[in-house]
This record gives sequence, C-alpha cells and structure tokens, in this order.
Amino acid sequence: MKILTRYVLLELVKVFAVSLAGMTLFMILVGVMKEAYSQGLGLKQVALLLPYVLPEALRFAVPGTILFATCSVYGRLAAANEVVAVKSLGISPLVLFWPGYLLAGALSIATVWLNDVAVSWGRNGMRRVVIESVEEVAYATLAQRKSFATKNFAINVKAVEGRKLIRPTFTFQPRSLDETGQTVTAEMAELRADVENDTLTVVFHDAELEGRFTGRFPFFESELPLSEATRKGGAGGSPSDIPLHEIPLDIARQERKIERWNQEMAAEAGFQMLMGDFLALNQTAWQPLAKRVSDAENRIARLHMEPHRRWANGFSCLCFVMVGAPLAIILRNSDFLASFFICFLPILLVYYPLLLFAVERTKTGGIPSFSVWLGNVILVACGCWLMRRVLRH
Repeated sequence: MKILTRYVLLELVKVFAVSLAGMTLFMILVGVMKEAYSQGLGLKQVALLLPYVLPEALRFAVPGTILFATCSVYGRLAAANEVVAVKSLGISPLVLFWPGYLLAGALSIATVWLNDVAVSWGRNGMRRVVIESVEEVAYATLAQRKSFATKNFAINVKAVEGRKLIRPTFTFQPRSLDETGQTVTAEMAELRADVENDTLTVVFHDAELEGRFTGRFPFFESELPLSEATRKGGAGGSPSDIPLHEIPLDIARQERKIERWNQEMAAEAGFQMLMGDFLALNQTAWQPLAKRVSDAENRIARLHMEPHRRWANGFSCLCFVMVGAPLAIILRNSDFLASFFICFLPILLVYYPLLLFAVERTKTGGIPSFSVWLGNVILVACGCWLMRRVLRH
C-alpha cells in the first residue's frame, strides 16, 4: 500500500507543479499588465512589481491547479482500470485517495498563508512601487499625452521641457462635500516627490488661482500625499487588506469608538433636553452621528467575517479534491480536460455564487460570519456522496 500511496502522490505532485508554474506565470503577467495599464507604469516599475504580484497570483492559482491535477491523475487511474485492480486485490480504494487529501490539506493551509502574505506584503509592496514611481510616471505621461489624471487632481500641459511643465493647468478635486475645487494655471510648474515624507510638491511660477483661493502669485507651492497622487488613490484601509493577526486589534478599536460615540451622543442628548432645545433632537440633526456608529458596526461585521472568508477560500483546495477525485474515477475518462471541466463547472455554478452571496450578506450583518463556509460544506457533502459510490461499486 505504501507503493500505491507514493505512486499517486508523486503523480499528483508532478502534474500539480507543472500546471502551477504555467498558471502562475499567466496570472502574474495578467496581474502586472493590469496594474501597469491602470497606473501608467513603465518597464522598470513592471519588473519591480513582479515579486509582489506572486503571492496574489498563487493564492488564486493553487485551488484550480490542484483540481486540475486531481482530475488528470485519478481520471487516468480509472481509465487504465487501476482502481479496479486495487479492488480486486482486496485493498480499499481509500488508499488511492489519502495522498490527494493530504496534499490538498497542506496546500489549503499554504493558501491561507499566501492570502495573508498577499494582503500584508504583496499589496503594500505594489502600492509602494506605484507611489515611489509617481513623479516619473507623471512626467512620462505628460510628455506623451500632455495630460495626467488621478482621482484627486488632473494636469494638462502645453509642453514638457526636461523637469519643467510649460503652461500647465492643475485641477484639484474637493476632498469633501462642503469644500470647493481649486484650479491653478501657471506659466511653468515642477513636480517634486519626497518618498520619505510621503509628499508630492507642485511648484508653480506665475500662477493664477481660482476656487477656494483666488489671486495671482509669482511663486506658489501646493503639497499633497504621494498616495493621493496615484491613479487609484490611497489605500482605503479595507478589512480585506488587513493581516489576520491585526484583525482582533481593529475590532477592539472599533468597539471602543462605538462606546465613546454612544456616550458622547447620550451626553449631548441629555444636555439638549436639559436646555429645552428639542429641535436639536430631530432625526436630521442626528443622522451624521448615527451613520458614524452604523459604519463602525458594519466594519466590525466585515472584520468578523474576514478570517472565515480567508480560511474558507484556503480550504477550497481540500473541498475541490474531495469532489474531483471520486468524480474523475466515476467518469473513467482519460481525457483530463473533459474531466476537469465537468468537475469545475458545478463548482463554478454553485460554490462561488454561494461564497459571494454569503460574503455580501455577512458584510451587512444579515447572517452569521461563519456562513461563508456554506459552499465548502456543500462540496464536502457532495464529495462524501461521490466517494460512497466509488467504494460501493
């Protein structure tokens, strides 16, 4: 039986390694090209992005690749009547399945770790490369297209001469609803990025301002965070970007904020009632305060959901193998591509829609956070039913 176990495990590892290399390379190229196109990056920045894209590509490639390897190996075993031969010797077919389950279990844990590395190291690294390249990208884009735009500002120039922007027009977007935008037209301007202090300084010469400030100045400087100068803007601090070990700390912070805000609202309401200012107690006046608490509660719901989502995504590797291995044997098809698509189609139509549904409902607090495991539970149930058929026939 040890020979059978080693044989199946070796076949799985060989197919998985070759498939993973090809799939990862494809996903890295797609990810880097997408980031380069959206940010306007050059070849130097693309090369710097490659190591940071790797964890992100692997965490998506591993589940599909292990399913592909499973369908290939077990489909070939069944087509060659090797499963029948094992049964004829009085050996349980489970001997053939344990290597796949052990490999998938190890890969599931590795995928959870990759997920954490991708959000804590990979995304931060990609963001840092983009931020450090803002000045270079902006000058290259302006020289080529005469315009450069982000979510926070837009630049249009007549020409670019070295480091000088000739006849530029800068349009700064308002940062809140109660602010107005700002337009600056100048004879010449220059961009100066300071990565250490995270600032992008725009130096204007002979500038005319319209908007929040109006006037004409022979020399004028404007500063903004480098993260706001990228085409995607700064990091939003989403729960999906937080490492697992920091999630409990963020939950505690949000709970302290809610407690403090509730105390402040109670004190404010008591003061208004004491002073007889009942108009201030109307719903419209309290909406911004209530929304602040509601947003924090929604964030807590998302933070509680995030660890379950990452572990459920990681252990999709094991669930895929539990369905793919017995189904490939039942199909007895040596064409591994056909077996793979027959296995993957139900997963695509059932598992991922269930996962998306559970994630969206959990974010709003409508269902418990562990509901994101629903798709995994259904796959395990289907895998057990298929395994029973393999063992009985």
